[in-house]
Amino acid sequence: MTPLYPEIKPYARHELAVDAIHTLYIEECGNPDGLPIVFLHGGPGAGCGKDDRRFFDPELYRIVLFDQRGSGRSQPHAELENNNTELLIEDCEKIREFLSIERWALFGGSWGSTLALLYAQRYPKKVSAMILRGIFLCRERDLHWFYQDGAERIFPDYWQDYVSVIAETERSNMISAYYRKLTGDNELAKMAAAKAWSLWEGRCATLRPHPDVVAAFSDPHMALSLARIEAHYFVNQAFIDEAQILNNVDRIAEIPGIIIHGRYDCVCPLDNAFELHKRWPNSELQIIRDAGHSALEPSIADALVKATKSIAEELGRGGDQLS
Repeated sequence: MTPLYPEIKPYARHELAVDAIHTLYIEECGNPDGLPIVFLHGGPGAGCGKDDRRFFDPELYRIVLFDQRGSGRSQPHAELENNNTELLIEDCEKIREFLSIERWALFGGSWGSTLALLYAQRYPKKVSAMILRGIFLCRERDLHWFYQDGAERIFPDYWQDYVSVIAETERSNMISAYYRKLTGDNELAKMAAAKAWSLWEGRCATLRPHPDVVAAFSDPHMALSLARIEAHYFVNQAFIDEAQILNNVDRIAEIPGIIIHGRYDCVCPLDNAFELHKRWPNSELQIIRDAGHSALEPSIADALVKATKSIAEELGRGGDQLS
């Protein structure tokens, strides 16, 4: 197994006001003159962590990480106003321009893969390559599988805790029921719902139990932004058209991509990656036989580190050293 790179600290931190409400936290790590790559975190609402810097060789890459609207260290925390997919796509472009980057590679998992694909379809000339993990196409069937009917047959014990905060009469639409609690005035009920929503995701994210992943999803600060923002997006079908990503894959046909997906991913099932790969001729699909969804599972992390090495070699040979 290829380990993650050693922990590193940012060489620069920025705060970028993107509108009258939201200010984004941005950090840069690694080599200021290296290949630019942006880390797009999951959720939406999860924010970035210190381990997210460690998938990249710090001598080769200029690593850009930022917390999306309402997430992590961006302000205001867990804010839903002016928070939608269209604005997140434009935030990525504002960050690229703010950092004077001509073209960059995209690295995203789960919702981060969704945002990467949507950004690349909007701005294909600004993208040099993509490394995507745990593909999430945000179709109605994908949301229904995890939050209503599907994954609970694999994790009935965890599902029992997830539904426990919702009255039986409201369980016919779990996303809407959670959304009402997470946007209500009862602070105790809101926090209980946030923890239950986030813990459901964290428990299902790995093939084998992973205490560090569960602990991260149990953190109250992350749980609140993750649950509120995810419910806000998902009750609105992620603010995109059904099959929007698949219907526009032709726009990224020339961009090289590596898709990494766990065979036993119960959060975003493998058909998401399989359908994307079939339509994207310049992509390579790696099905990880002993993993689920999380980037921190050993085999997934191993594949991601190898992918960043491979992309660095490919872009280096092509002279794509733009920054």
